[in-house]
Amino acid sequence: MSKKTNSINKTTLADFSWTKDSAFTPPAKNEAATDRQTITPENTKPGDLSPILDKFLATLLHTINASAGIIRISPPPHGQTPQIFRSAGFPADLLEEEDTINIQCESFAKKAIGHELFSTNLDECRTHPKCNYRDCQVQSIISAPLKNPGAPDNQIGTLALFFDTPQEPTESISKTIHEFTNLLGSMVEYNKSCSEAKRTDLIAERHSIANEIHDSLAQTLAYTRMRTSLLLESIRTGNELMVTKYAHDIDEALEISQKTVRELITDFRCAMDPSGLPHALQTLTQQFCQRNDIELEYINRVAHLELPLEYEIQIYHIVQEALANIAAHSDATHARLTVDLRSDYFIFTVEDNGKGGCTFTPVEGHYGMLIMRERAQRIGGEIKLESSKGFGTHLQLYFPQPGSNWRLANE
Repeated sequence: MSKKTNSINKTTLADFSWTKDSAFTPPAKNEAATDRQTITPENTKPGDLSPILDKFLATLLHTINASAGIIRISPPPHGQTPQIFRSAGFPADLLEEEDTINIQCESFAKKAIGHELFSTNLDECRTHPKCNYRDCQVQSIISAPLKNPGAPDNQIGTLALFFDTPQEPTESISKTIHEFTNLLGSMVEYNKSCSEAKRTDLIAERHSIANEIHDSLAQTLAYTRMRTSLLLESIRTGNELMVTKYAHDIDEALEISQKTVRELITDFRCAMDPSGLPHALQTLTQQFCQRNDIELEYINRVAHLELPLEYEIQIYHIVQEALANIAAHSDATHARLTVDLRSDYFIFTVEDNGKGGCTFTPVEGHYGMLIMRERAQRIGGEIKLESSKGFGTHLQLYFPQPGSNWRLANE
């Protein structure tokens, strides 16, 4: 997928619009560094629905004689277009880009055929100039919503089943599909609640560790206080040699204490939202809009955005710092935060239409850009910055998708 970011001059709120999505070219891959395990039920841990859903979907296709199927999950914030989460029966080239399978085709000439089930006749759809199924053998599609069992009005995604022949589903098939969507909705919501509970436990554990580390500083402070007493005594007696020694000891202890406080308390006592990174970013954008006269658009194209907690912490702080820079220095009217997954890389893009001219060169007392780059490197990522005077600023954080066994290391 080739996309290009055009330079955008600052304009008024009324006539501004983003022209294109930002481009992304993955770096050359190091095969040894990017080797990842194949996801199988044997090497996955609880919390990863992928192998279970693959088996369920394959079983459903076999039971009702469907040729292919797609499970879409709506990424937060609610209301965005559902993204492909799992699929079965499609050739790789058709699934290479999510946009290739157009959700509009799944709703073309749609008619209700039962309790929240819909049928689509693709013979009519193929007359549409942008039909994606023109050259395939699919004749009809049956789709059904996925809902949160605890909140039936909350649609969390869709299930689409593809057939090589026109379908008028029987009551038995309709019931099977309905039961599957109920089960799938329950699984997705249960997995979400488990992830939130686990994240809450991890954050609580980190708070506990931070408290223990903070308490351990008492030893260093006690040492410093004793050295201070000895220093004062050496000054009183005029022992210049010991004055120098004790002053050096105190300086060294203070340096160690300061470094420990900055690094460990910052890392462990994070303000990460227990509901996860998507919710944290949504809250962050809402707060940004409330505090600034800048229109900020948040677009999340990743249906199931779940990462190791350390990744989420670093990403959150990078995005937070990037938005703070926009608020303080850009003179922008519009900004945009985009979350995407392309070529096995997660990409977080923060851009604005302000005055530009931002660099990684540190200014005395302002090291935010360098800190962002260091945070990116902690999760194996990089930050690309494009900022020309008068043409806005474009900051892109990208990092490889964690291997399938990251849950093992975080259990």
